[in-house]
Amino acid sequence: MKNLLLVLLLKLTFITQLKAQHIEIDLPKLSLEKIALINQNDTYITFPSDIGNIAPLMFEANVNPSFIIRERKDSKLMAVLTPQIIIRMFDEDSFPIKTPSYIPQISFYYLASKKKSLKYTVYFGRIAHHSNGQDGEFYNLDNTINIKNGSFATNYIEFGFLKTSYSSKLKALKTIKTALEFHPKKWMNLEMRGQYSGLRWHNSFTSFKFPLKDNDEKAKFSLKLETTLMLDQFNTLNIIDIKRLNTSFTFYYHPSFLEDIGLFVQLYQGRDYYNINYQDQLSIIRFGLMTEILRF
Repeated sequence: MKNLLLVLLLKLTFITQLKAQHIEIDLPKLSLEKIALINQNDTYITFPSDIGNIAPLMFEANVNPSFIIRERKDSKLMAVLTPQIIIRMFDEDSFPIKTPSYIPQISFYYLASKKKSLKYTVYFGRIAHHSNGQDGEFYNLDNTINIKNGSFATNYIEFGFLKTSYSSKLKALKTIKTALEFHPKKWMNLEMRGQYSGLRWHNSFTSFKFPLKDNDEKAKFSLKLETTLMLDQFNTLNIIDIKRLNTSFTFYYHPSFLEDIGLFVQLYQGRDYYNINYQDQLSIIRFGLMTEILRF
């Protein structure tokens, strides 16, 4: 009887180890490069069907290529150079593109720890410039902000960390990010000081849902929840004020008939991020095309 129980126990242990090994083998491959690209802003173009209080647009496009700088593929330290540009084409006569946002930046990533089951901890820092390429007066004659060609410019640094994990049951890769963004007053236009937030706390949660077929290496679904809380004193806002909070929720779907792009829907509530339009408060739902977020 004891021998039978011992044999059963050994079989159970052996089967459990085999399952564990199978799970490890089936896990998607993750690297510091892929974690960095998850943290970079998405490249997308919207359809002319935004719902909300944004001005009528033909499209908004975020062009965000990433250039990887590293010594070798398994390096624990790497940099990402990004010449980001955000463009809005307005649904007006001649379809003008007004004062694009230029956000060139360089980011640094360091792999602090790497464990089984895709549990990674990565620290990152970023130096960036944000401007609209205009040199006009900041204010109009009536003391309103000159959104046509008024000069908008600021520089900032951002630092934080990311953690990743994987759910074998849900077949989903998850990332959590938290970071602080700091705009020194001397790094921004004089007219913007006191009315443009210079201290922001970013948080995000991203999940990539993988298909049931083990040989399919593309994430078919993903979702991203992002929040930004503006912590400093600006525009005489109270410490607790809903206008200090930006939130967005993005759902992405990659259909089988598209190769490198997918469809997305995004809900956004908060300050306008389009350079000198930062005083506007947006509540919008948008649809469009997005480059594939994650490929293994």
